[in-house]
Amino acid sequence: MPGKLEKVLTESVRRLMRPLVRILLRNGYAYGTLAEQIRKVYVDVAYREFPPEGKKQSVSRVSALTGLTRKEVKRLLESDSVDASASQDRYNRAVRVVGGWVNDKRFHDANGKPANLPLEGTRKSFATLVREYSGDIPTVAMLDMLVDAGSAARRDGKVRLLRHAYVPGSDPLDKIRILGADTSELIATIDHNLTAAPENLVFQRKVAYDNVDPAAVAKLKKLSSRKAQALLEQLNREFAKHELQEDADEGGRYISLGIYYHEHDPSED
Repeated sequence: MPGKLEKVLTESVRRLMRPLVRILLRNGYAYGTLAEQIRKVYVDVAYREFPPEGKKQSVSRVSALTGLTRKEVKRLLESDSVDASASQDRYNRAVRVVGGWVNDKRFHDANGKPANLPLEGTRKSFATLVREYSGDIPTVAMLDMLVDAGSAARRDGKVRLLRHAYVPGSDPLDKIRILGADTSELIATIDHNLTAAPENLVFQRKVAYDNVDPAAVAKLKKLSSRKAQALLEQLNREFAKHELQEDADEGGRYISLGIYYHEHDPSED
């Protein structure tokens, strides 16, 4: 690897790892556990995505690509990895329920706003909303998720939408699942744009200033949240128009667009 490229990659990996390691240490995730997972991912990616052209992938080639011994490669290929698909599906279903509540007129009041819904009922109820947008997740389980996240509340026998978004609140497990889901999507986008032809690049932008007046930060933070939420709600409506039925013959594609706000003191860099 050329010296300059190695240096830039090393700097990038350290910046990427610093907030991740902070989360891992805070949650008692030991270095040895992380190292094992990194070895596993190295082997899986090398085996599946870097085969020799026109030939079958081999343990020896993966060993050469990763720097791990053949014995270690074989062990890791045979070991089971944690399946996070169920956790991610749970998160996505909560997002879909909130999106349906916001966009589906069947669950609106006379003013066109998300209605306060009775928990049970055959038509305009929270149970019907959950059944329409989350499949087989029990109504009470979905209600608990939304209440814990501060997205909904149960008052006077009805369920009320408090926020037009599902962001896990008191459940740290759901927050950590978002760490894996959303961060991997951002890195995968950057990876795509590093190698894609100009006509196939996907959107990846940010606006950043390193010398903003501290007195203006609170105002800009509120402005960013308001503008971002409006854009996401608009896109949510458009995405929902093109979602396939669960029983569609042809499988659909997964698409997403994420927005985040970040601030820190540049002197800490």
